[in-house]
Amino acid sequence: MSLDKIRNIAIIAHVDHGKTTLVDGFLRQTGIFRDNEDVQTCVMDSNDLERERGITIIAKNTAITFKEHLINIVDTPGHADFGGEVERVLNMVDGCLLIVDAFDGPMPQTRFVLRKALAQNLNPIVVINKVDRPNINPHDAIDKVFDLFVELGANNEQLNFPYIFCSGLKGWATREENAVGENLNPLLDLIIEHCPAPIGNIEEPFSMRVNIIDYNDYLGRIAIGRVFNGEITTNSSVVLHTEGDKKIRGRITKLYTFHGLKKIESQSASCGEIIALAGFPQCQIGDSITFNEETIALDRIDVEEPTVKMSFLVNNSPLAGTEGKYVTSRNLKDRLYRELETNVSLRVEDTDNTDTFLVSGRGELHLAILIETMRREGFEFQVSRPEVIYKEKNGIQYEPYETLLIDVPDDYLGPVMQELGQRKAEIVNMESNGKQSYVSAMIPTRGLIGFASRYLRITRGNGVMNHTFEEYRPYSGELSFKRNGALIAYEAGLATYYALEQTSDRGVFFISPGTKVYPGMIIGENNRVQDLEINICKTKKLTNIRSSNQEVLVHLSAPQEMTLEDCLEYIASDELLEITPQNIRMRKMKI
Repeated sequence: MSLDKIRNIAIIAHVDHGKTTLVDGFLRQTGIFRDNEDVQTCVMDSNDLERERGITIIAKNTAITFKEHLINIVDTPGHADFGGEVERVLNMVDGCLLIVDAFDGPMPQTRFVLRKALAQNLNPIVVINKVDRPNINPHDAIDKVFDLFVELGANNEQLNFPYIFCSGLKGWATREENAVGENLNPLLDLIIEHCPAPIGNIEEPFSMRVNIIDYNDYLGRIAIGRVFNGEITTNSSVVLHTEGDKKIRGRITKLYTFHGLKKIESQSASCGEIIALAGFPQCQIGDSITFNEETIALDRIDVEEPTVKMSFLVNNSPLAGTEGKYVTSRNLKDRLYRELETNVSLRVEDTDNTDTFLVSGRGELHLAILIETMRREGFEFQVSRPEVIYKEKNGIQYEPYETLLIDVPDDYLGPVMQELGQRKAEIVNMESNGKQSYVSAMIPTRGLIGFASRYLRITRGNGVMNHTFEEYRPYSGELSFKRNGALIAYEAGLATYYALEQTSDRGVFFISPGTKVYPGMIIGENNRVQDLEINICKTKKLTNIRSSNQEVLVHLSAPQEMTLEDCLEYIASDELLEITPQNIRMRKMKI
């Protein structure tokens, strides 16, 4: 296919602004699926975690054909913690769609990904999505997008962005405000009109960069990327340029192009196309594949450094080895280093202890997704409390800062502001409509550890918050907030109704009757700042004397449910989180 008939475009959006739903519409309306085919929603969300959480974690690409044009679409993650995915796939495209919710406007995660796109000199098309919702102001959203472009230093061409109104859920787009479209053709026309064709020279030697790694049980590792120059055919002899300028000659065993969600085996491909190649089991993300040793390798992908770290340890609790399939240090090490092959923003380091590994990532969510993935694979291990990664410049210590945006009812604004003050937050902007307040703040990343659960408790579940990494700033001093102490079990056994009822005035429990506990396991939060050991397995002594309250039912408050992210935020520096395929437990390191 000639270059002028190809469009390579990325889709950028905040979490839950409708980007994956819009891709569903593209695939349905361009004939990718049969009329009678049963297709689930969010087809680009390929794994269980993406479907459960409603977010894109792994960057993926698809391709559609429209009016004799091949449009390659790359779906990028919307959360800044998966920024490594964003940075590597933006090198494959020549334009981007910026999807903005007509009600919410641009959000913090939009800011992060958009900054990366503008730095790549991409000219975005702004899609004002969900215009079928009531009480919206699309032009207000456009004004906020323009202000964001100015703030991020967009050039004049980028500031003159085209925009279109859309309902991804209902599958239509229109350039006219307050009008209802028939289909998504106006948006596809705008992509062909505004997104430039890829630049390349078919006469030059073949070169491509590996941006995504796939795996096949029969073919092994598959390199996915865009062809920048030349053309390639199956069985061609080519050279892989790895890190450190090492050159490995090999042969292309399989070549694929994309159509919809499928890889189509092909005999040849040329510059501008996004392809998949098999034949290099040692290829890594960022490597280049070229025609010969003399062809200059493409620049490696520049990925920002991690900001948060934690230790992964072999499980040594009293219940170690009873619930997991992979429990040894060798299992843990092999799995962590295997993750490095596809997770470019992750770092893994050995420590002096052979049972402990230091893992660094872009944020709590980035590491939490890795933990949950390993847990579902059958791994059993422990992790420590997340800690921020400091940097030193000219003798001054720097720490990561994040932009925090909260939407809080006015009734809870006072306690929230007090909490932010204790965490060294700097208020940048505040607006109120009489019922809700919108606060923008700069806050140290370490101030956000444990803030989400605390914020939901203060606002009784009515508050909304979003945050994204901004920059490194000088260290701001010790934080002044403290967590209450923990309720700790000191006897092994099963928690009983009687013991929970007898100690219910001591604090809030995280467990229910019948839960298996062991000495040192954290079972709740104390009302006071000190840790408290209690016997949660105590049973009621039976006698042969009938008492007046013998038949009284025990009424217990529901335990506080703690998700994986809640536990990571809750544990202190002297505590660990035990991860197994069946349970998540918090425990003291020593008791």
